[in-house]
Amino acid sequence: MPGSRSLPCAPAMTMKPGLRKFTLTAHVVCAVGWLGAIAPYLALAVTGLTSADIQTVRAAYLALPLIGWYVIVPFSLATLLTGLVQALGTEWGLFRHYWILAKFLLTAGAIIILLVHMPTVSHVAARMADTTTTETALRPQQIQLIVHAAGGIVTLLVAAMLSVFKPWGRTPYGRGQQQAQRASAASVAR
Repeated sequence: MPGSRSLPCAPAMTMKPGLRKFTLTAHVVCAVGWLGAIAPYLALAVTGLTSADIQTVRAAYLALPLIGWYVIVPFSLATLLTGLVQALGTEWGLFRHYWILAKFLLTAGAIIILLVHMPTVSHVAARMADTTTTETALRPQQIQLIVHAAGGIVTLLVAAMLSVFKPWGRTPYGRGQQQAQRASAASVAR
């Protein structure tokens, strides 16, 4: 528009309110789905380690890759994608606030660990499907399944707390952008 100036540090893309609410809803649903899928995964991993019934143990471990590959992995990737859309498509930005950056790093780190961990899940399930495998043959991997699931739950709870409490304020980049926007707005007002 002639005669008007845009703020130099305004986001490259700002979503309309309806789209912003839709993507926020999608992000929350995906994150809740991810967390909700880890809970039964953890319950099955604990059951597999502690049950005295070999059929229950085998059934628990055979279910883990299904939950992992078809529910947890897709929800985790969708959470990352919708979070990036939210960050990059709104005034919040990805690098402007410490809490958003921390959530991004926690999510990305959790997904990397998850993707590295999933072959172990598939291996344990394959070994447990073999009726010659004993219950104790895979004890270290069985414990690892529980530790990873518990760590995933803790990570997602921390990310949820960051979303609610929004600690630490702006990053140096965010403060610089805020100052530039204020200076630009002050010069336009003169």
